[in-house]
Amino acid sequence: MFSHVMIGTNDLDKAKAFYDKLLGTLEVRPARVDGHRIFYITKTGVFSVSKPINGEPATCANGGTIGFACNSPEQVEAWHAAGVAAGAKSIEDPPGIRQGPGGKLYLAYLRDLDGNKICAMHRLPA
Repeated sequence: MFSHVMIGTNDLDKAKAFYDKLLGTLEVRPARVDGHRIFYITKTGVFSVSKPINGEPATCANGGTIGFACNSPEQVEAWHAAGVAAGAKSIEDPPGIRQGPGGKLYLAYLRDLDGNKICAMHRLPA
């Protein structure tokens, strides 16, 4: 359904350093820099961070969350730890199991350096 997700940043260098570390826990290669944007390209899609092209400050989406798929609860934990170590703020409940309409999920939530809400998720077997 989606080809890519792009979020804004006010400091591309800091965002690249942060997301290189964070997404490295998911075995994603460091970003490719393209002027005012960076791209993380995988077989399943593209995640990008950009300075706003209109010259206005980047702001985070109120009510928005970007979720990253993980292979295991341990990978969720590694993602969360790497994010906190790189300056993100842990939000909501600590990483762990949540029961939802889609079954059991192992989740962790962070606010990145620009305030974007991001999540790591692993679907547990039924």
